[in-house]
Amino acid sequence: MKRILSGAIQILLAAAVLLYLVDWGILRIKMMHGTGYGTVQVDQYLSTPLKGNKDEYDFMGTVQEPCSRSLFPHGAAPCWWLTKHTTRWE
Repeated sequence: MKRILSGAIQILLAAAVLLYLVDWGILRIKMMHGTGYGTVQVDQYLSTPLKGNKDEYDFMGTVQEPCSRSLFPHGAAPCWWLTKHTTRWE
């Protein structure tokens, strides 16, 4: 049983590493054509703690956040993830 489980873990790990390397290679090809990175509009908010366990929330503005057009983060957050998380708290 341990041998089967060990083999399955090794196969899953090898598949994950292979998927990451293929994703990295595709991103490099996209970068040669100028389409590897994009931008997403992100709203920034500042949370300031006040007395009495209260918080004040201030809108700091909207910025263009760079993102990579890939499955995994390669130097920047993936665009698919950043488009679903367009609010940044600081």
